[in-house]
Amino acid sequence: MNANLPQTAVAILNWNGKNLLQRFLPSLTKYSKEASIYVIDNASTDDSILFLKENYPEVNIIKNKHNFGFAGGYNEGLKLIKEDYLILLNNDVEVTKNWIPPLIKLLQTQAKVAAVQPKLKDLNKPDYFEYAGAAGGFIDQLGYPFCRGRLFNELEKDKGQYNDTIEIFWASGACFAVKREIFMNLGGFDEDYFAHQEEIDLCWRFKNFGYKIMYTANSQVYHLGGGSLNAQNPKKTFLNFRNSLFNIIKNTPKRITRLIILRILIDSLAVIYFLFKLQLKHAFAVVEAYISFFKLYSNIKHKRREVFSSEQYFKVKSIVWHKFFCKISNFEELTSKKC
Repeated sequence: MNANLPQTAVAILNWNGKNLLQRFLPSLTKYSKEASIYVIDNASTDDSILFLKENYPEVNIIKNKHNFGFAGGYNEGLKLIKEDYLILLNNDVEVTKNWIPPLIKLLQTQAKVAAVQPKLKDLNKPDYFEYAGAAGGFIDQLGYPFCRGRLFNELEKDKGQYNDTIEIFWASGACFAVKREIFMNLGGFDEDYFAHQEEIDLCWRFKNFGYKIMYTANSQVYHLGGGSLNAQNPKKTFLNFRNSLFNIIKNTPKRITRLIILRILIDSLAVIYFLFKLQLKHAFAVVEAYISFFKLYSNIKHKRREVFSSEQYFKVKSIVWHKFFCKISNFEELTSKKC
């Protein structure tokens, strides 16, 4: 372990991911000598644990009693990891040489930085950014997330345009480093989310308490994506729409009622779009997301804390407007193109 770095742990959440562990652990163990590696197993029913014991005895195994989802699974497992700095890594990410030090040094040298994301590239198209986080996450005033390098489903080619270190709004759950003390003090992930956008909620809470989220291109990883729920799965649609609404209720400094009304109107267009494309299960998933949201509204609102910094959160008023009406195709045009 690198003596110049503080105690660091790489934590991988796994559920029935033996094939992914076989594929991605070789690069991880090769390029992560600075850290201890933990696999938090979310009650897998395949032989993931047996595979780890037989092939990677140096990897620490934490067994969850149930499948708690992404949010709960990490919360349970991280209770048993005591290193000062945590790197949360999907089991379908291929890491590269020297990927850990730039993340940890940013956390170590800047007291107000709570989390750091590396450059996230597409494993299947290595010249392109990857959907889940690309070159750092942002959010518009209606609570819709987007990334540098990815607007909706349009991915940019990496031409070095985001080879920088900047403050962002949210770090991708596929790979980010975080200070353990801050993560624990703020309660970790919200388990009502189960999966999807819980990292956005976490980062938003960080920012509401005055902390910063950073991106650095000095660290680079490659993400396969869709390891648990792919884009074609209506469950993913359900969770993304519902949990995005949770984010608004819990964290936004704006007027909640007005925002929810606007979201209903815009998300109704998404339902129409899915119906037009004959993607009936996705259309129903959006409706079900709203039903679930209103059922859980009181519980979620109870978690809201009126601790909002004066920082300007939002890059744009509406990413939907800029993308579909102003025909903006990449992040750089958001600030350079008038609409």
